[in-house]
Amino acid sequence: MRIWGSDRTCWESISSIGASGGLLLMRDEAAFKLYNCYKGDRWMIVSGAALCFGGDFNEILHLEERKGVTTLSASAAEFRTWINDMELIDLPLNDRTYTWFRGQLCSRIDRSLVSLEWLDVYPETRLRSGPRGLSDHCPLVMEDSRRIEGPRPFRSLNSWFTHEGFLRMVKEEWRELGDVQFLQKMKALLEPLRRWHKQHFEDMAERIKKLEEEIRKVDDMVSSGRYDGTTDARRRALVRCCEKWYLRQEMHWKQMSRSQHANEIDRNTRYFHNITSARRRNNRIESLVLNGRLVRNQARIKIAVRDFYKCLYHQEASPRVTFRDGLVNRLEREEAETLEALPSVEEVKKAVWDCESSKSPGSDGYNMYFIKSAGMRLERNSLQL
Repeated sequence: MRIWGSDRTCWESISSIGASGGLLLMRDEAAFKLYNCYKGDRWMIVSGAALCFGGDFNEILHLEERKGVTTLSASAAEFRTWINDMELIDLPLNDRTYTWFRGQLCSRIDRSLVSLEWLDVYPETRLRSGPRGLSDHCPLVMEDSRRIEGPRPFRSLNSWFTHEGFLRMVKEEWRELGDVQFLQKMKALLEPLRRWHKQHFEDMAERIKKLEEEIRKVDDMVSSGRYDGTTDARRRALVRCCEKWYLRQEMHWKQMSRSQHANEIDRNTRYFHNITSARRRNNRIESLVLNGRLVRNQARIKIAVRDFYKCLYHQEASPRVTFRDGLVNRLEREEAETLEALPSVEEVKKAVWDCESSKSPGSDGYNMYFIKSAGMRLERNSLQL
């Protein structure tokens, strides 16, 4: 209890045999309600409000997880299939490549697999290793490291364009800004977009849950014999609305995951959610080696990264070369006029349309899908007017 720091501590354990085996699972009973615990000689599975599988799986998932191998075994493919079938997420281990050592043999066979429900409860779950000591395995430590990282940056969402009032709002806001420079208009549009998103697109999962509940109530009315002429029409309207939100949610998580492939049969919200969660954890910089020392302090890491890129992109002093030095040929007048000519509207449009839609040309959060879709539809509306 003193180690855990709480009097609500519960644990499950498997005794070690010599230098092998030995598992300890500690939990806060108020945070995780245990339903079942299954134990073997070298493994432990707990089930409760969410799923977490941890321990020595005696198998790898990727070639780089075992030193010196060039191909994956059939059992590795079966292990990967099992993880996918169970819809589990393999928590990344960023501070160590291997977790098991014997002589010159090294492998990553120890891991923690969690369900999506687990990440809903503990979204900041991290995995790190401990000192190996006398064992041939490194202990794995799971922790819920919540950090305050400031406001989230703006990001345009492709799902906005499925809402019938979105372009109308953009058009009205654009007109109210008047004759302002284009980039200033885009910057001024950020706050109206944030307000609109909060009003119409916040808590998509909760909106879907309410619609599904309304559909269930209508079904219950039909089952109990309370049926009138408006019941069927109401159910059709609810189903259409629910399908729209299914599509919006899937578009949202597909964009956030930036996945290029999908199963076309089933809705892929859970799949994209898993990828997005894994990407966020992998992209987080947990530690850096600065001047030979391992640093985990996030404030120091941010300063080090900022200073590195500030130095990298610093403009160095260079000698000024002029035409009189004889190193540069002068352009003819016709060539100079061609270079100074402004690009045509069609040239700009072609350059924009050649860009991949998910890419952002700058750090303002607008991707090319937003620019293409808004520009094309507003142009179509102006032609109709």
